[in-house]
Amino acid sequence: MLRQTSLGTLGLSVGGVLTIIGFWAYFITDNATLNLVGFFYGIPLLLGGLALKASELKPVPLMQPTADGILALREQQATATQNQIRKDVTRYRYGQRAHLDSSLSHLGLSPTDEECPVLVGVQEVETAGAYTLVLEFESPLVPLKVWQEKQEKIAGYFGPGVKATVSQADDQRVDVSLIAAPPEKA
Repeated sequence: MLRQTSLGTLGLSVGGVLTIIGFWAYFITDNATLNLVGFFYGIPLLLGGLALKASELKPVPLMQPTADGILALREQQATATQNQIRKDVTRYRYGQRAHLDSSLSHLGLSPTDEECPVLVGVQEVETAGAYTLVLEFESPLVPLKVWQEKQEKIAGYFGPGVKATVSQADDQRVDVSLIAAPPEKA
């Protein structure tokens, strides 16, 4: 539940209330205790909430509810990387310009900030009996051909135990499917 709560909004709300109580206590009631609470706790919380709100990155929505069968498959097959990605992109983040921006940069899919694909959705599905995490990117400036050239590199980056496929969702959207795959035996 805390993952879905904006700390910026929480700081603004609590800080705002405490600051108002502090000003009310100072100007109206002459109550020193409430005055100190407002000034020493309210104003810093209010400023902290503003700072967090300014650097806030909202969670990426699940494009469809995850079925019970997929949840069971996730428990059995999902890799640590798949779980970490799912948890990271579906919670509030602070101080980043976009979800998975450093990963896309490392993979060569984000040469500049303007060309950086934007993660717009996540879904969990089953692909041939395997748990699959699908990342949906809005990618108007990086063509599908570039994504497909990087497909092996994507699998290596998010692996081991992951096979990656890239497909075109529509003319400006690209789906990256991270499919759980058992490690190959030598």
